[in-house]
Amino acid sequence: MTEAKFAMNRKSLFLRACRGGPVEHVPVWMMRQAGRYLPAYRAVRARHSFMEVCKTPALAVEVSLQPFLELAVDAVIVFSDILIPAEAMGLAVEFFDSGPVLPHPIRTREDVAALRDFDPGKETRFVSDAIAQLCRELGPEVPVLGFAAAPWTLACYMIDGRVKTGFGAVKRTLYCEPDLMRELLARIARNTARYLQAQIAAGAAAVQLFDTWAGELSQADYDEFALPSIQLLLDELQAGETPVIYYSKGTSHLLGSISRTGADVLSVDWRVDLADARAICRKRSGAPFAVQGNIDPSLLLGPVEGIRRAVQEAVAKTGGVGHILNLGHGILPETPVEHARAYIEAGQTAELPVTPGAAGRR
Repeated sequence: MTEAKFAMNRKSLFLRACRGGPVEHVPVWMMRQAGRYLPAYRAVRARHSFMEVCKTPALAVEVSLQPFLELAVDAVIVFSDILIPAEAMGLAVEFFDSGPVLPHPIRTREDVAALRDFDPGKETRFVSDAIAQLCRELGPEVPVLGFAAAPWTLACYMIDGRVKTGFGAVKRTLYCEPDLMRELLARIARNTARYLQAQIAAGAAAVQLFDTWAGELSQADYDEFALPSIQLLLDELQAGETPVIYYSKGTSHLLGSISRTGADVLSVDWRVDLADARAICRKRSGAPFAVQGNIDPSLLLGPVEGIRRAVQEAVAKTGGVGHILNLGHGILPETPVEHARAYIEAGQTAELPVTPGAAGRR
């Protein structure tokens, strides 16, 4: 197939990479690609609050499309927030420049019992409506991505109430009331499964689970608490042909465990060598996982030559097969737009090794 055909069919390109196949070029997008580094986003936020943008489909669609129109990314992720399900389950959520705060975090068994099992068709319909509108705007050739927090990461916010490392209140619950932690994780998993089902029904081509705080866990604690909750979520989700991407941060010590989540694509941060991830993370069949990542976001603050070099090195680690190029975490707000554009272009033009028979498989 020609590059021109793939340029008109980003969805096929993205899904082929998710399924571990060879591609004409690696599909490339960025976590937090709709954000403060874009002047158009800042203009919208000057008129509307963060949650107003999240909960107004027309505004969410507008900012979701900005990186596609400005940078020509290969996938459009719906603009939303991982704490939307926490609010739908009954917890107040407030957003400040320093990050989100849950003023009444979970502390007791009664707090967990008081959580609601929400209906995504009612309480969070604005997310599905935004995805459906994006699909209409972009047509069948551009993948729209949905997302949610993984149970452990959402539990960290729900128990601790704010963003910080260590998560003392969470760890106390984990060690002092392990059954309560398991109950909370299971409640989150089941509600998140329904939440993602609604996104898939609205047209999401793939969904991503963000497990930003998985790296706070030891191998034993991840296996005992986080891993079963992800497996429960994916069992309940029954995503079928829709790929599930699992992103985890700071989890170089957990690569063997994240292979057992049941996800289709494993997304890793810049601390993990992509070749190591490909070698260690194997499916039950023995086949390697598709991988996503893993450029250090801070590299986009440096010279364009360094960005291009880092992209080419990342692609060389995988040969471009079963690889979605992404950052190892969200793009930094101070990133120059021209550097973000250089990163996207570098991914889309990165040289791939020629393998015998590859052309026939494409």
